[in-house]
Amino acid sequence: MKIAKEYSANIDIEKNTEYAVKGITKICKKIGPRKPGSPEELRAQQWMERDMKNYCDKTEIESFTLHRQGFMGFIPFTVACGVASVFVNWFASPVAALILCVLAFIPLLFEFLMYKQFDDFLFPKQTSHNMIATRSPKGETKKRLIMIAHSDSQFEWKLNYLMGGLQAKLFVEIPAVVGLIVQTVFAVICLIVGNGSAAMDIEKAKGLFIALFVVACVFIPFEIAFLFFQSWNKSVPGASDNLSGCYTGMGTIKALAEAGIEFENTELVMICSGSEEAGLRGAKAYVKAHEQELKDLPTVVVALDTFRDLEDMAVYDRDLSGTVQHDWGAKHLVKNAAANCGYDLKFESIYIGGCDAAAFTQKGIKATCLAAMNPDPPRYYHTRLDTPENLRPECISAGIEIMCEVACMYDKEDLPTK
Repeated sequence: MKIAKEYSANIDIEKNTEYAVKGITKICKKIGPRKPGSPEELRAQQWMERDMKNYCDKTEIESFTLHRQGFMGFIPFTVACGVASVFVNWFASPVAALILCVLAFIPLLFEFLMYKQFDDFLFPKQTSHNMIATRSPKGETKKRLIMIAHSDSQFEWKLNYLMGGLQAKLFVEIPAVVGLIVQTVFAVICLIVGNGSAAMDIEKAKGLFIALFVVACVFIPFEIAFLFFQSWNKSVPGASDNLSGCYTGMGTIKALAEAGIEFENTELVMICSGSEEAGLRGAKAYVKAHEQELKDLPTVVVALDTFRDLEDMAVYDRDLSGTVQHDWGAKHLVKNAAANCGYDLKFESIYIGGCDAAAFTQKGIKATCLAAMNPDPPRYYHTRLDTPENLRPECISAGIEIMCEVACMYDKEDLPTK
């Protein structure tokens, strides 16, 4: 490591990779799956806090409320509206059909693509938590580096497990969304051609309406299959996604502490967030509770998410379904640190979904994400296959090495500038 070269002999990456793998395995075996806002999620954070007490000056666990099923609970409603619109359009009114299509799209856009807490109030409330560990500098605190990774695990995406992530996306998820778009177009065309009346009453256009009806019906099986996209009660082990991120950050703090690296003016924070899989709820709750202090002191945030597929490791430039762009300096800090460690990382975008960094960027806090997962996605993603046996320690090792370098570079050089 170039910036930390005076300490490089003392930074034991291998030892801390072993620490990470053992910690992940212990949580998966002893605690198990950790659905958002569950006692298991909290128990895992308590175990992590006990570890961090050995290397940090302060640790705490903060609670917040959420409605975990709000994030994906719209699926039955959206499917029902889309399917019903086809028959309402044919037998009743294109106006009513278009209204159903619009209603179907609203929660899909606001909840799943934009991560808004749009329909959360319709679902039961739970209590979730964030574990926060802080390592203070030797002198006055003048800036802050936050690493954040989520400690919860997702409800199983059954289609990913049965078909594989890429196949599920190509043969169910994309056709289901395309079907809803087709059904919306069907309603608009019928509304325009039929002047708002029932399609079958327009004799001249009957051939067109029959063709549109048949095409719209073709997509119904894909939409119905989408109802089985996710389990509503069974969550997954979440070894790679995202205990690997938690232990990459924790391993970084441990490695720096054991190497005797103390920063003069940089505060180092590790957040093991809760309920990221329920729509970044933990990160959003943290930013809401700490927004002023985050802005009072120069702060950079690096989200750490899924260290499994080393060949796909990247720095994330855009987030939240491509709607949010991360800070130039933050992303180049991570990219330059990776280069110092011998990794030529690309900038990537999260085109569907988001990570904890987005919650900070949305509030004007400098942030980016470092992750290493095949974006297809792989079959282990959000399934029962995400076990400790499926870990790739060399990827966690790379993550710890890069983040040690990020921390040292930020302390010594601050953020890069354009």
